[in-house]
Amino acid sequence: MSLKTLDPTQSEAPAFVLGVRVDRVSQRQALACMEQMVTRRRTNGEPCQQVVTVNTEFIMAAQRDTIFRQCINQAALVVADGMGVVWATKYLREPAPERITGIDTLIELAKLCAAKGYRIYLLGAAPGVAEQARARLESLAPGLQVAGTYAGSPAPEEEEEIIGRVREAKADILCVAYGAPAQELWIRRNIVRLPVAIAMGVGGAYDFLAGRQRRAPKTMQRMGLEWLYRLYREPWRIKRMLAIPQFMVLVLLKGRNKL
Repeated sequence: MSLKTLDPTQSEAPAFVLGVRVDRVSQRQALACMEQMVTRRRTNGEPCQQVVTVNTEFIMAAQRDTIFRQCINQAALVVADGMGVVWATKYLREPAPERITGIDTLIELAKLCAAKGYRIYLLGAAPGVAEQARARLESLAPGLQVAGTYAGSPAPEEEEEIIGRVREAKADILCVAYGAPAQELWIRRNIVRLPVAIAMGVGGAYDFLAGRQRRAPKTMQRMGLEWLYRLYREPWRIKRMLAIPQFMVLVLLKGRNKL
């Protein structure tokens, strides 16, 4: 099981939004923390650490799923992936400094890996998507060493084969795209066996990198309206999007809650 391992220069205590931990770090601090995780793994053989990018849907799902909430709260690093989460931390007067999206983190992590010689493994998504995402990451981060790609599934019967593939690839970082909460729970189940420094769920990041999904315009991203753009393009997501107003109401009613 992962232990909380933040950048030692970060003195702020984490925020708790409806009982879900959110580390109050910037993207720069998050990347520095992950770099330390890889260094400690390579020098001291420290166990794999889990990184979670938490958004409003995660927090709402965690209200119903105790195991998922524990999975998030016990991760090594939990960053605010969503303006709703950032807003909530500010409302609770424990502000996270900025939004840190999964796809932006993956891109910056790929650049860090290219600069430091770390090896990254892309697991998950539909067959062929991880390979397309690999090509895009290699163009964004010249010199990146992608140790391998594999679609697989989060089914328990596939775990041994997947772990074997990752071990053979000698990866430092494992990115898992099975969607939440499946990817986070898959990492949690296998954390003690994963032969990498970091395991991080990345949701639909491969689809965006592969060009199968389009991100909102930069202006809408800065305004925190990516969810509205996705709803416009994918109206079938409306039931999932209802989690956003529900989340805001719960934060206003319940406030800070660490239980």
